[in-house]
Amino acid sequence: MFIEIQNIYLTIEEGYYTPLTPSGTIIIDNVLVSNYASINNHYLAHSNLIIVMGGRISRSEFQWVYTDEPHTTRRKEMLQKYPEIKQLMGHDWRIAVQVVITVLIQIIMAILVRDLEWKYVWLLTYIISGTLNHSLSISFHEIGHNLAFGNHRPMANRILGYIANLPLGIPSSVTFKKYHIDHHKFQGDDMLDPDLPTYFEIWLFQTSIGKLFYIVVQPLLYSIRPLVRVPKPVTLLEAINLVIELIFDFIIFYFLGFKSLAYLFFGTVLGLGAHPISGHFLSEHYTFVEGYETYSYYGPLNYLTFNVGYHNEHHDFPNIPGYSLPKLKKIAPDYYDNRPCHYSWVKVLYDFIRDPRLGPQSRIRRTIRSDALKLNNAIDLKNKSKVNEVLHDVIDNNNNTHSTHLSKEERKLIYMKKHSNKQHTRISSNSEQISTVTTNGYHSKNE
Repeated sequence: MFIEIQNIYLTIEEGYYTPLTPSGTIIIDNVLVSNYASINNHYLAHSNLIIVMGGRISRSEFQWVYTDEPHTTRRKEMLQKYPEIKQLMGHDWRIAVQVVITVLIQIIMAILVRDLEWKYVWLLTYIISGTLNHSLSISFHEIGHNLAFGNHRPMANRILGYIANLPLGIPSSVTFKKYHIDHHKFQGDDMLDPDLPTYFEIWLFQTSIGKLFYIVVQPLLYSIRPLVRVPKPVTLLEAINLVIELIFDFIIFYFLGFKSLAYLFFGTVLGLGAHPISGHFLSEHYTFVEGYETYSYYGPLNYLTFNVGYHNEHHDFPNIPGYSLPKLKKIAPDYYDNRPCHYSWVKVLYDFIRDPRLGPQSRIRRTIRSDALKLNNAIDLKNKSKVNEVLHDVIDNNNNTHSTHLSKEERKLIYMKKHSNKQHTRISSNSEQISTVTTNGYHSKNE
């Protein structure tokens, strides 16, 4: 049954958000639709409107996909084709050396700036402290994957994380690891990826000025976003991180003064905000090219940032240290050379602000893994073995489903059918075991 459309008109003054409509927002019967939506999609758009503080955001404006994240499949293919990649896996002692040297430089700089005029303090804070503190924050990425000392020495990695955290002024190394692993496990998942911008961010930072402010406050958003999207209880290691950081901040303030503390603290605030290195926040997963959700950066700033720019390579193989990712690219050029990439983080920042098609909404989103976890009552992520079992089924289902254009509902039906068959198999197996025990018992009794 269809309802006759009463009116269609364009407006840009209704408080709606729709990047796919360059000429204005299309309203049909007071319901937001896109220029690319057909009449048949009108009711779907109506049911997927999200109201945020008086404005409306259409879920249909996001780039939704109904396949799993691509890196698991790529990893499997690449290992079959290039088994020598395994030789790159492991840990790299140079990570710890770079971290310790950077921390020492920051402490020496904090001593040197204590008697300078404020104008020079702020200049050095942005140029030197901002660069080095951002580099240390990226070291959390390597340390969080246990790439400094290996998986067999987790506490050594944690201690290095505490050391790397000292000049930043804000405890974050342990918390970063806790949430970053979920970013790999649930990349692009609308519910579980802690790296995805919230709907409030998307609504708030729409204009060019808004996107500039979005970049400036990135440190705050990056810290709060995981706590809002997928909150987790505070751990003992996080409490230790906090105590160590407070003691270090107090020592700097007591012996060196406020200028030295400001040099370190605001180095973090400015360095992770409107700073050239901050381009990596946007270059990694924001969809600059339709159909691609992870991008690498091949520029000189990789030397300061543990090769974090090699982001496609990292997501394909998180257990390869950043120092070895260029070697991975050389081993498998057919997997990287033809993919869209960046060569300037400054240009990334500029394009993000100026291009009306780009914004916090420019991320690929999916629900395939969270849907599977909800279906199996494991969405709270507390039962790790059950979570891993469900995700294994999702990956297997994705790798064996050749029709990539299947809808979310079709893929869910496939998963439910497969899960039902597995349960049936378990029940049948248990029944056979019970039958065998009963029969053996009967024969034994008769004998």
